[in-house]
Amino acid sequence: MNTEVRDRIDIRRGDITRLTVDAIVNAANTSLLGGGGVDGAIHRAAGPQLLVKCRTIGGCPTGEARITGGYNLPARFVIHTVGPVYHRTTPAKAEGLLMSCYENSLALASQNGAEEVAFPAISCGIYGYPIEKACRVAIDTTIRFLETETVVKKVIFVLFSEGDSKVYADYLAHLENFSD
Repeated sequence: MNTEVRDRIDIRRGDITRLTVDAIVNAANTSLLGGGGVDGAIHRAAGPQLLVKCRTIGGCPTGEARITGGYNLPARFVIHTVGPVYHRTTPAKAEGLLMSCYENSLALASQNGAEEVAFPAISCGIYGYPIEKACRVAIDTTIRFLETETVVKKVIFVLFSEGDSKVYADYLAHLENFSD
């Protein structure tokens, strides 16, 4: 990974709903009508207009992404993506679907002029994706995207727990050491 790409990736611990960025990514369910975890927090913080808009979209298949306004959030956009439920498929298929979540979310961000995009740990909550495996997919996919991307200037991984943020920081440090 080159230094220019590395400088465009940040890892933070905190609440994604409080970030002032162009777009935050929602780890949504296929209905897009809200749920628990990050999804519920984003819907609560965005206000009722988000649910009204999501009702008009007609859902979102696993691996794909949809975009809405941010409404009461400090972010301009919410990009909704549906990650795989880890134990409902093979590890290889889960990895492919999770990779698609990141690719499609980043593509939507770029198409809509979003320069700063924040991601949670997609599929790692109730969907049961192991954090170490999900982290590798998230960071590796993002690096590949940023190597040719010009619109998206910064990708921030926002992890709720200290343990999860350490997994991401350690993996990124490993990649930095490996590329030296």
